Formats: sequence, structure tokens, C-alpha cells
Amino acid sequence: MSVVSSVLVPYASYLRVYEPLAAFREPERSHWTRYAQRTKLPTAQDELRRSLADLVPTPPVAVPVHESGDAFIALVDGVVCVCPWRTRMRGWMAMSELGGLFPATVLDAVLPPVVRGQAEADYERWAERNPDARPWIRTTVWHVPVRWFVLFDDEEREYVSGAGDRLLRYRTPMVQARRRLARALRTLRETIDEGPLTEGLVEVGRWLEEFHPRAMVELDYGGLVHALSGEQLAADRSAADVAEGIAALRSGDGDAAGIAYGRLADRWRAVRDLQSSN
Repeated sequence: MSVVSSVLVPYASYLRVYEPLAAFREPERSHWTRYAQRTKLPTAQDELRRSLADLVPTPPVAVPVHESGDAFIALVDGVVCVCPWRTRMRGWMAMSELGGLFPATVLDAVLPPVVRGQAEADYERWAERNPDARPWIRTTVWHVPVRWFVLFDDEEREYVSGAGDRLLRYRTPMVQARRRLARALRTLRETIDEGPLTEGLVEVGRWLEEFHPRAMVELDYGGLVHALSGEQLAADRSAADVAEGIAALRSGDGDAAGIAYGRLADRWRAVRDLQSSN
């Protein structure tokens, strides 16, 4: 545990929703009210370290036995907002994506079939009892999906670079995120054929509708800031590129849209290539 907890766990990005305390029912509301008053709260790196620690035992623990009681806390216009980790639920959901990330031999070595089978059976039983459950956090590795950038404006970009400390994130009110997504989706449907981006926006839109209208949406580059140089991060204006491309499509300028998308694609292709580099 000490070895795992001492390393920096990188290369994951996050889309999070922070809801006001009023969005939670009792007794959960009281739990988060007390939780937010703590003087020291865990970070995203703490969450990842705990997850990696579960992979050290033999056999590994694919999904936590108990649901996490931790959350990220943000103060939005004087209102305490909460983003529960729900690590156990997210672990179950992530297992369905493992087949596309690792060869079968590697996956079997990291998480043996018997371990995955037990976790899948546990999830099926849990899902039957909790049909309306949804995560407050979405995670990807080695990139940020284009559809996430649609929710934000370049002016909401926050970049901090200090000695051993980097942060790149966007934050926006839920109402703004929904409005931008709806407008982008309308533009895409009017100008190009249905495809992965359109389908992805529809799916994100359905997810956002599950939350309180006064929630806050956050895109956090997370550990990706440790895979990129300070110069690359400072020059990264991905949300602006996406907005420029959609605006160009709306005005009928396909060439300008292609240029904006090309910048975005080149930037993130270079990041994803790092996954297979030595």
C-alpha cells in the first residue's frame, strides 16, 4: 500500500457534475453536509491510488466491496456543491470497457476471468435493486473526448502551472452546458450526417438531464497534465477549437470547420500516441 500511495497516478481525464446539497435526499444530505465541513478532503489522485491498491492483493479486488463515502466538494456562488465518487458503481461500469483497452492475455493476467465474473454477477444484482443509479463522474484515459469540450467556453478555461503542481480544467453552470450541447447538436444534425460525435452528444445530454438544474459541470484534464509539457498545456485551446468548428458549420463554412477540427485532431492524436511509446 505504501508503494502504491507514494506514486503519482496519471493519464486519466474527468467530466464531473457537482450538485447542490438540496439535490440529495436524507440521510445522504446530512452526510454530505458534515463531510463538506472537513478541514482536509481527498483528491482525485487519492481516489486512483486507492483503486490501484485494490489490484495489489492476490486475487485482486476488481471492484470495492463497499461504496465510497467520499466526494469532491466545490463552493459555487456561495452554495456547497457535491460530486460523490461512487467508486464501486464506476468500477462496475468500467469493467465493460476493459475488453477494448487490453489484449485478452493481458486482461486475464491483471483481472482473472473468475474475478471479473464475480464482479459482473454482483453488478447485475445491484443494478436490479438500483435501476435509477447514475455516476457523477465520467473518466477516460489518454484523451479528452471531443463531445466533452462542447459543454464549455474558452473563457471558462483555468490553467495553473507551478512547481510540481499543474491544473487545467473548465467549469460551467449546468444550464450553460445543456444550452451549448443542444445548440451544437442542432447544428450537427443540420449540416452533417449522423455519426459518433452526434451520438456521443445525445448520450451526454441524457446524462446531464439526470442532475439538478443548478449543478456545476467540470472538465478536468486530471493526470493528463503530467503527460504534456507546460508549453503544450498553455497552447491547448481545445474548447475554443470545438466552438470555432461548430460556428463555422453553422455559417456554412465547411473549410474553416475542417481546419478547426484538424487542429483538435492533431493535438489529441499526439497525446494518444504517448500511450504506446516507450
